[in-house]
Amino acid sequence: MTQPTRTGGQILVDQIALHGTSQVFCVPGESYLAALDAMHDAKIAITVCRQEGGAAMMAEAVGKLTGMPGICFVTRGPGATNASPGLHIARQDSTPMILFVGQVAREMKEREAFQELDYRAVFGTIAKWATEIDDPARIPEIVSRAYHIATSGRPGPVVIALPEDVLTEVASVPDARPFVPVETHPGLTQMAELQKLLWAAKRPIALLGGARWSPAAVQRFVRFAERFDLPVACSFRRQMLFPHDHRCYAGDLGLGVNPKLLARIREADLVLAVGGRLSEIPSQSYELFGIPDPGVDLVHVHPDSDELGRVYRPHLAINAAPAAFTAALEGVQPPTTISWAGAAEEAHASYEAWSDPEAIRHPGELQMGAVMAHLAKALPRDAIMCNGAGNYATWIHRFWRFGAYGTQLAPTSGSMGYGVPAAIGAKRLQPEKTVVAFAGDGCFLMNGQEFATAVQHDLPIVVIVVDNGMYGTIRMHQEREYPGRVTATALKNPDFAAYARAFGGHGETVARTEDFAPALERALASGKPAILHLLVDPETITPTATLTGLREAALAKRG
Repeated sequence: MTQPTRTGGQILVDQIALHGTSQVFCVPGESYLAALDAMHDAKIAITVCRQEGGAAMMAEAVGKLTGMPGICFVTRGPGATNASPGLHIARQDSTPMILFVGQVAREMKEREAFQELDYRAVFGTIAKWATEIDDPARIPEIVSRAYHIATSGRPGPVVIALPEDVLTEVASVPDARPFVPVETHPGLTQMAELQKLLWAAKRPIALLGGARWSPAAVQRFVRFAERFDLPVACSFRRQMLFPHDHRCYAGDLGLGVNPKLLARIREADLVLAVGGRLSEIPSQSYELFGIPDPGVDLVHVHPDSDELGRVYRPHLAINAAPAAFTAALEGVQPPTTISWAGAAEEAHASYEAWSDPEAIRHPGELQMGAVMAHLAKALPRDAIMCNGAGNYATWIHRFWRFGAYGTQLAPTSGSMGYGVPAAIGAKRLQPEKTVVAFAGDGCFLMNGQEFATAVQHDLPIVVIVVDNGMYGTIRMHQEREYPGRVTATALKNPDFAAYARAFGGHGETVARTEDFAPALERALASGKPAILHLLVDPETITPTATLTGLREAALAKRG
């Protein structure tokens, strides 16, 4: 059968379309003009961004929400290096993503031509696979492999360099078959052993994390928890994996964790860890469990066999993806008498007390606890909440009660500047959803230029900028370690409400608690991308600590 003759650029775009990609994020560059031209007639929505870091984070956010590779195109050299924060997020967050990077023509290679980089060397330690296409006839093969690598085992980013002349050269080659993710299923003997362990346990608890979940997988685990009356906690920034209003939800294992939850985990005799790696934050700096012997019967379920036993030696290792594992859980039966009956309700009551925003008071006329309480009343249950990194994120992690899968976008890598691009990616993918981005004043300006992208593409997200005039997390540590010696953490900020209006969006400044509710209502009603600039007392460094208190405690400790 005669194959159509197409340019490399057309072959490439045809492949990503047939593999199910409907969204592409990019900053245009002359190095991949042939691919851009091929997108002109493709049924793929293109979001043009203002900086490659923002574009990569948008693609990563889509990968988080869909489980399919988020796609980003950037140009060579500085375009590629600008995209590296998004790649690092995808790596640490186990998110499927493919970054296509323009490259110099093949005949110019290894002369340090204009903006030339060795992408295998630059991204080899971040990406799951970094490669370069040297023949347009191999594009279907390599792109198909990229989709499989990005989604298989522990998902992650793939980088593909595209020499400019490869994209303009023609070839006759058939398309690859449409991509179908490869699932990893648990064995029957493993599930039988899990049932035995559960029947013998007295104080079990489940910890959910990682990637490769789905709404159906979450609901299956909810049913399992109900049948076993099992306390369930979620890993750092994976709180959407279990509904917070459920009687079995025990809280999240992140930063500033509920001490009663930590005590419950330390006292457990069986820990069922599903999907996550038990990395630094959920393991409380690797001190919650012993290494390599965790000191508890650990059942570790993970889709990548390389992660099983890499840090912790589990009592039972199950190489399975969350979707397949939760399907197998349907056949696991609870004991006739549950010896830990009532533990889930007790854990949930502790979580509810810990996460009550109206119980919190802090310095200043604007009370963030009241802000969170109003958001819970004003926003729909399926609102997507996005944030980057900083102490401001504590208000979301502790007080926002996630109700459904696909409603949280936050980097476990701790990358600042993520919230706004993630919100844009989410709104582009699901325009019917309410999407809110939280950002600190420092966090916002790391990718605040992407607010222009939201305006350009008519994406009415709401950005809540929590402004305390500093890099708050670093200042907090500074006061603990070097009390009173403030260096390089103070910020002089613009009027963020005026910033929003300058871009063509809606902007308001909120300095008092009573002003927040009407300002939010106007922002949601505006139909525009909006920024609510919240002026928070600098003393309010966390929900329960002040700068003065931290400084005085540190000085007293020094004597």
